Amino acid sequence: MIGSKYSWVAVLVVAFVATAAANAQATLKIGVINVARLIEQAPQAEAVTKKLQDEFGPRQRDLAAMQTKLRTQQETFQRDSPVMGEEERANLERQIRDATREYQRTETEFREDLDLRRNEELGKLQRDVLLKAQEYARGAQFDLVLADSNVIFMSTAVDITEPVLALLKPAGAPAPSRPATPPAPSR
Repeated sequence: MIGSKYSWVAVLVVAFVATAAANAQATLKIGVINVARLIEQAPQAEAVTKKLQDEFGPRQRDLAAMQTKLRTQQETFQRDSPVMGEEERANLERQIRDATREYQRTETEFREDLDLRRNEELGKLQRDVLLKAQEYARGAQFDLVLADSNVIFMSTAVDITEPVLALLKPAGAPAPSRPATPPAPSR
């Protein structure tokens, strides 16, 4: 008799826990964001691009000038080497070789500096985007927000990329334009 009382109590407890779990799942609010799209379309991304262009533009122009000068020297060597004296030809070859090394060294240094700064700026941008996504999720009372890179399938009902993107835009800025979907092929 006592054993059957406990079994009924256990069944009731299991039923209560199962019902509570089902109710908790029914009220769980989940959202998914497209981080790559947020970073790409955020107005801050345009500002980062401009900042990097302003910072590295002069060095890039210097590189282009070095390359033009080197190309001119190479063309002069190709054109005039048959009529040059031995010493003059050797001097021009040495100048071209030295200029090529200098250009390659400068270009490598430029690329490394640019990559480092781009990564720093994109890291800051990504942190800002994720903070805005968290801000939106808290304000809209989401229980869980996932990045789409870790999601196998999602319905558009849980995609919160647009509202987060709107939060990233300054007040009065135009809404983002989504690429038009191509019409379905006719049969």
